[in-house]
Amino acid sequence: MTLKPKVLTVVGARPQFIKASPVSSALKQAGLQEILIHTGQHYDHNMSDVFFRDMNLPTPDVNLNVGSGSHGYQTAQMLTGLELLIEEHKPACVIVYGDTNSTLAGALAAIKLGVPVAHIEAGLRSFNRSMPEEHNRVITDHCADLLFCPTQTAVDLLSREGINDHVFLVGDTMYDALLQYKDVARQRSDILNKLNILPRKYLLLTIHRPYNTDVPAHLSAILSVLEESGESVIFPVHPRTRTHLQDISLASNIQLIKPLGYLDMLWLEHNARMILTDSGGVQKEAYFQSVPCITLRSETEWVETLVAGWNVLTGVDTNGIRLALHAPVPTVPPPAVFGDGRAAISIATIMRELFGTTE
Repeated sequence: MTLKPKVLTVVGARPQFIKASPVSSALKQAGLQEILIHTGQHYDHNMSDVFFRDMNLPTPDVNLNVGSGSHGYQTAQMLTGLELLIEEHKPACVIVYGDTNSTLAGALAAIKLGVPVAHIEAGLRSFNRSMPEEHNRVITDHCADLLFCPTQTAVDLLSREGINDHVFLVGDTMYDALLQYKDVARQRSDILNKLNILPRKYLLLTIHRPYNTDVPAHLSAILSVLEESGESVIFPVHPRTRTHLQDISLASNIQLIKPLGYLDMLWLEHNARMILTDSGGVQKEAYFQSVPCITLRSETEWVETLVAGWNVLTGVDTNGIRLALHAPVPTVPPPAVFGDGRAAISIATIMRELFGTTE
């Protein structure tokens, strides 16, 4: 009897749901059986369930329901649950995405049990060691047996760290997802009408990183520049950010809304005059859609987006933000450096070749 090779996929945060969607489909087409595990790191409906609906992701086989907590607590709870699941399912490989606590927990649980780890979105570096995500991605890369890189830059950075074996330049699965769903978003999303806004007549703002949300002066500085601009600002508020806004008086031109599903967010990004964010995923989605972006950080792991001025780094410097808001729109289209939209197919093909079938 021929059995489908089994892989166990670990996701837990909204960017991972986006990255996993095209890969899950490609794994199925390649004849691989996927066991999908949701750690519950993001558990709010608007941060989790809506993405499974919008992107036709299979319902997770297991939800660990870890929820919020400190980094140590979250990772420990995930490790405990994932170890039991790996022992139960005995997968040929464990797939992890990106740089979250779910990523690290999945990688550690697998290597402790001697199961190969496939890291999708390997090789990224911000070189900011104060970011928990930087530690997660570095440790995961050095644990991984298969490293699937989105760009040549990522391949080169791994090589500098002595990682050269089983490194594959496949492209970015978020780009795969955008190509697959951009027309669906155009057809289905009614978000502009709901918010009573017109294309290119608003700024889109997303903030969630601790150095922007947990320091009142930084959050106030960002919002003050946007108030001063007088432009309409749409601000989907991450749950952890909302608590820090309670003591801040917001100007009437800044409209707070709940986090959006994938299709509505794509359409909102596509039609924005400019995007301001501290999210790595939103930086890329802006770039993919040729929308100018201001990154409210002093560094980015997505250095390719800085080419031709499509993304600029300002941190929380008010003068830098102000200048970027009024800078000319780039005239050179963003270079195509994130693959051809077939990253997921390449990943699934490689895994199929490596793990084959079992009798």
